[in-house]
Amino acid sequence: MNNKNGKPTILIHSNNQNIVYLETPFYLKDGHGATSVLQSEKLNKINQMFIIASIDKVIKSKYSYNKKATKIELKNTIITLPTKNSKIDFEFMESFIVELEADRIAELEAYLSATGLKDYSLTAEEQKVLDNFENMKFEKFNVVDLFNVKNSGNILSRDIVENSGETPYLCASSENNAVSSYISYDETYLDKGNCIFIGGKTFVVTYQEKDFYSNDSHNLILSLKNEEEKSKLNQLYLVTCINKSLGHKYSWGDSISNKKIQTDKVSLPAKNYKPNYEIMRTFISAIQKLVIKDVVLYANKKLDNTKSIINKKA
Repeated sequence: MNNKNGKPTILIHSNNQNIVYLETPFYLKDGHGATSVLQSEKLNKINQMFIIASIDKVIKSKYSYNKKATKIELKNTIITLPTKNSKIDFEFMESFIVELEADRIAELEAYLSATGLKDYSLTAEEQKVLDNFENMKFEKFNVVDLFNVKNSGNILSRDIVENSGETPYLCASSENNAVSSYISYDETYLDKGNCIFIGGKTFVVTYQEKDFYSNDSHNLILSLKNEEEKSKLNQLYLVTCINKSLGHKYSWGDSISNKKIQTDKVSLPAKNYKPNYEIMRTFISAIQKLVIKDVVLYANKKLDNTKSIINKKA
């Protein structure tokens, strides 16, 4: 066992330059690349955030898979840290991180309050829907009976300037809700939001709340015909149903298209032979509360910890 006493430690792997902080005993597994171990009596779980950021900045600029951050290389690597009286200013680093965390937690608190997500208590109806989930009745519906379907616009990546604006630029990636960048572009190519977006070649299905630009005309836009039920919660549920109902049919070599989707069916919760949008909305609201509960509790705990640290330093 390495670090039997759980001494504060920073580990740096030479292949992928991953950097982690540990305060517990650990084993180092033999494998490709080597792991460098950095230890100091001054190191703790607060200032390590500042120190790791400084190390990461240098490593990412100097090293890669073909030029590894080996132990020898790291011994000759210089990082920049704040100083006071020609010595490393650990106190400043801790104060900086504490204040930064306080700002971020305050922003999170404000966001949760503004969006109404701070209330994570389930209503009786939400609890009932969760309890009866296994008995929920599903039926198949024609996609085109529920949605207006059209192809998206087509703006090639070579024609945009990344991070040039505030409008989402969508691709067929499953990462970041299919948003590749935020751009400024000719608004005549803008597609209307509050819809379901399908990456045509990859069958990545997402809900898009805001107006957006698309990178490929093979992508599909599904707009719910029932305007009264066109809520974010309903469409988040529909995204999963479409993915589960059709995902097995399509692949890169046999991608979905506007023509193919005309005969496709989607399985949805039903009542009186119609989509049960009330169940969908309530279910997503309940799941959202279950997920956000951990975030709210985390934010409250971090806020209390931050206040405690600030009071100790005052």
